[in-house]
Amino acid sequence: MLDLTPDPSTLDPIEIASRDEIAALQVERLKWSLAHAYANVPHYRARFEAAGVHPDDLTSLDDLARFPFTRKSDLRDNYPFGLFAVPREKVARIHASSGTTGRPTVVGYTKADIANWASVMARSIRASGGRPGDMAHIAYGYGLFTGGLGAHYGAEALGCTVVPVSGGMTDRQVQLIQDFRPDIIMVTPSYMLAILDHFRGSGIDPRETSLKVGIFGAEPWTNAMRREIEAAFDMHAVDIYGLSEVMGPGVANECVETKDGLHIWEDHFYPEIVDPVTGTPLPDGELGELVFTSLTKEAFPVVRYRTGDLTRLMPGTARSMRRMEKVTGRSDDMIILRGVNVFPTQIEEQILRLEALAPHYLIELHREGRLDTMTVHVECRADLFDAGAREAAAHRLCAAVKNTVGISIVTRVVDPGAIERSVGKAKRVIDHRPRD
Repeated sequence: MLDLTPDPSTLDPIEIASRDEIAALQVERLKWSLAHAYANVPHYRARFEAAGVHPDDLTSLDDLARFPFTRKSDLRDNYPFGLFAVPREKVARIHASSGTTGRPTVVGYTKADIANWASVMARSIRASGGRPGDMAHIAYGYGLFTGGLGAHYGAEALGCTVVPVSGGMTDRQVQLIQDFRPDIIMVTPSYMLAILDHFRGSGIDPRETSLKVGIFGAEPWTNAMRREIEAAFDMHAVDIYGLSEVMGPGVANECVETKDGLHIWEDHFYPEIVDPVTGTPLPDGELGELVFTSLTKEAFPVVRYRTGDLTRLMPGTARSMRRMEKVTGRSDDMIILRGVNVFPTQIEEQILRLEALAPHYLIELHREGRLDTMTVHVECRADLFDAGAREAAAHRLCAAVKNTVGISIVTRVVDPGAIERSVGKAKRVIDHRPRD
């Protein structure tokens, strides 16, 4: 793979500023953001007053812990525009979640918000190894989902040539990668695996493509999957993080030269880690739930938004800004099986350790009597035809999960292509257990 370490002179000065300079900017911007939310959003004014705090009470970063949390339920309760802090006619764009579990969460952006979003996305692409003049193949979905347009505006802001393919039509994705010869692909990691399958099914060596960098986000993925993709395409696989409630993609990004966690762009987003149960702030280095307060958003400021994502904060390395560990899962994605907490990524990691198994899987949960059971359906590699070898791989996966995660599972090794492919975020778990 190419050495894509950036020239330090091309970085934004704040990326390599001192921690004191970053903290001073954060305090200044926090004061503005809290006052903006309090003055213009009735929900925040009521919550602050109920908690006995006022924006003027913030004089240091530690004071933020006195302010109340914002949760996804607050967005749904104020649907559609109740949390907007500017008049609707000043909102330049609206995005929303799918709303598959209830009312969608709706977010808005002023022109200045979109410019800031494009800036942090451009910074993220550059940190990933992208450069002005590169061609970026964007296979995130466009529309109300923030992925496609967020990546698009950021790539244009960096000076890239954008190919706005969106998701789906996998044969066409492969054809355009072959014909246009892009340098960068931006897509969910699970859909990149589907693209990889089409390369191999077409008899095309993916290592011969022009791709130098893949920027993958929108779902948790493991370092084992990173190694799988990097080996298959001979390119860098870099993690990007974001969520629509806070901005969209571009809240944090790995640096291609280290790939040791995602640097949070702390000049726009202030991170905290809290205990998922009690909400108590935790020190850097401890695992907990990630919380964000926006520092520059005009249309849709968020104060201590509980993301549900589980990670830890670490000191900066390639940049001065703190890093977040790769997200291990979401608190609401956690499976509780016979008293053991399990994340799908833990199962994925063990699958990818076995050469006989492909990285396509589905977890089904059932309840037999009073006992919960987990069945993992996983595809075998394309060249594994022997039934005995498949059975041996199933036994090895069961043993690996038992030894590392501490639960007993049933494994079904299925034919290549048997697991439904996703063109966006992969659905990894189907829970058939009755709702108590």
